[in-house]
Amino acid sequence: MTDTAAIADGYIALWNARETAQRRTLLGVHWRTDASYVDPLMRGDGHDGIEALVEGVQQRFPDFRFRLLGAADGHGNYVRFSWTLGPDSADGPIQGTDFVELADGRIRRVTGFLDRVPEGA
Repeated sequence: MTDTAAIADGYIALWNARETAQRRTLLGVHWRTDASYVDPLMRGDGHDGIEALVEGVQQRFPDFRFRLLGAADGHGNYVRFSWTLGPDSADGPIQGTDFVELADGRIRRVTGFLDRVPEGA
């Protein structure tokens, strides 16, 4: 049985990790080495490619953090959850939903959708 909450929490932790060593640890624990990520704006493959995406988002939005919106759910090797990106003290202006495919209990593939993005973001 897949612990969807743990998958989503580990995923969000990666996007919020500001230190390279912490990101590398989270990638090693939660993501396969052959993992891929794709959304309408970017794509990354493997730990190096995914870490570069995370770092790029952090540079673009240095004062923003990811938070889960609601609970993750899933079945079999698939997990779905929604998230928000914004300052700690306010509702996030950016929201999305990600679909995760697991292999051996680790993230193999993420397909992301942007549900709300303000103009100019």
